[in-house]
Amino acid sequence: MPVVHIELWKGRTKEQKTKLIKNVTSAVVSSIGCPPDAVEVIITDVDKDSWGIGGEPASVKFPDK
Repeated sequence: MPVVHIELWKGRTKEQKTKLIKNVTSAVVSSIGCPPDAVEVIITDVDKDSWGIGGEPASVKFPDK
């Protein structure tokens, strides 16, 4: 059973996550030929203070995103 882990900055809507899960599932199914029910997608929301880019927290590097 394929498991896809996706880490995102917090702030996406339920609708955006639902669309992402559907699209990722479709991509896995078309790529490896498994049934959709076998695909699991796990989305982890990460606070920008806990995400570092280039030695800085994302909250400092990208304060408005």
